[in-house]
Amino acid sequence: MVTRLYSHPACLEHLTPAGHPERPDRLRAIERALLDEEFDALDRVLAPMAEEEALLYAHPQNHIDSVRAAVPADGIHHFDGDTVLSPKSWEAALTAVGAANAAVDDVFSGVASNVFVATRPPGHHAEKTRAMGFCLFNTVAIAARHAQKKHGAERVAIVDWDVHHGNGTQDIFWDDPSVLYCSTHQLPLFPDSGRRNETGAFGNIVNVPLAPNTGSEAFREAFGTRILPRLDDFAPDLILISAGFDAHHRDPLADINLTEDDFDWATGYLLETATRACNNRLVSVLEGGYDLQGLAFSTAAHISRLMKG
Repeated sequence: MVTRLYSHPACLEHLTPAGHPERPDRLRAIERALLDEEFDALDRVLAPMAEEEALLYAHPQNHIDSVRAAVPADGIHHFDGDTVLSPKSWEAALTAVGAANAAVDDVFSGVASNVFVATRPPGHHAEKTRAMGFCLFNTVAIAARHAQKKHGAERVAIVDWDVHHGNGTQDIFWDDPSVLYCSTHQLPLFPDSGRRNETGAFGNIVNVPLAPNTGSEAFREAFGTRILPRLDDFAPDLILISAGFDAHHRDPLADINLTEDDFDWATGYLLETATRACNNRLVSVLEGGYDLQGLAFSTAAHISRLMKG
């Protein structure tokens, strides 16, 4: 079992205003957490930058052009109150996409059994034609299409445990039965989507909303009874994780009370599914997580479990 980690200093250069929760220190906190000797065997690789054409897997050219044109020469450009661009944001976003696509290549070639992608900005709120929720392009959606286009994957499953619903991923795959999108998330909460009756045109969307103040027991019951059986039935060729760690009890942007042990638990079950269904092929992409300690502890637990297989 080889677990690979992709990261790149370019992702620290996507700057946000003072006090913004999606900040470069998130990646620094993860990097510090992975200094422990437990992670010495982690295969750390500098992330490549994707070509712009890769963005077309999930977004039309006019959206890509609008994001590129909005990159400021200096300062900060606001798409909305939460979603911003700084001078190096284009490079950071393309690096995030390049890392996720390279991770897919790795698990299909057998270079790695699983991969964690530690990049930013996050992606799961980015809809086909709209940047929002801190997200410019939908990294995990592009990676899913990359697996299909380059590696012939017939079925790709995306499991999203970020505390905020991945409205962008749902938007992109709403009418595509070749992609199963499963999400646990707090509701009500931004972006106010992800209700149980949002099931996609072909029943390929599985939303499991959690009430505020939900804890470990309810999360594990929902994950185990709603998501894992659907994954087994779907028999994916690849599992992608939208790995947001903002359902941790310390996180300031939500009210779900998970611990790092819950992310370890969920990771273990997804690894078991990947072993049964798709020759261990699993790629995990960082999404949210805004308390630095909660993020560090949770990411370390997640990667530790990936390394154990």
